[in-house]
Amino acid sequence: MKNGFLKSILRSSQTVFTFKDLLLQWNGIDVATARKRVNYYVQSKELYPIRRGIYAKDENYDRFELATKIYTPAYISFETVLGNAGITFQYYGQLFVASYQSKEVEVDGQRIVFKTLRNSILINSIGIKNQNSYSIATPERAFLDTVYLNKEYHFDQLGSIDWDLVNRILPVYGNISTFINRVNVYRRSVEGDKNDN
Repeated sequence: MKNGFLKSILRSSQTVFTFKDLLLQWNGIDVATARKRVNYYVQSKELYPIRRGIYAKDENYDRFELATKIYTPAYISFETVLGNAGITFQYYGQLFVASYQSKEVEVDGQRIVFKTLRNSILINSIGIKNQNSYSIATPERAFLDTVYLNKEYHFDQLGSIDWDLVNRILPVYGNISTFINRVNVYRRSVEGDKNDN
């Protein structure tokens, strides 16, 4: 039974699979047979069950990949990216994800916070990088996502932001003057800091 079906999972660069992913991997298999195989692999500990309909090769799966599989389309953004880029200093244990709905879930001991963005923003790929089997915002895109959802937000260090890239991404959010004004206030604060030094 390991031949073929399990090998296709093990060869994949993905670490997390939805049931639909497995159906695609096992091209041509019917749903009932796929369910039996998944149940067999879970029972024999060949697949690690994360939550209903989502599985991993083992317990060492990529948490970012999991976070973007729960609700799709989705990408890693907000405080997760800003913290990794040194733009915010506060540590958050949870992962922050841009999605089509706002929800907070705990999966396999990991808290994941989904924040809603309009569909036209969510599906626009400018400022989003594809890493292996998940998508993640650049610091500039995460900055704009955060400003878009928050009237006032404290960023600890905006000096590394590429403002040319911010300008290229900005149209994704529409021509909302209050939003553009907020972005410009942050930009001017960085320019003011440079002039003071």
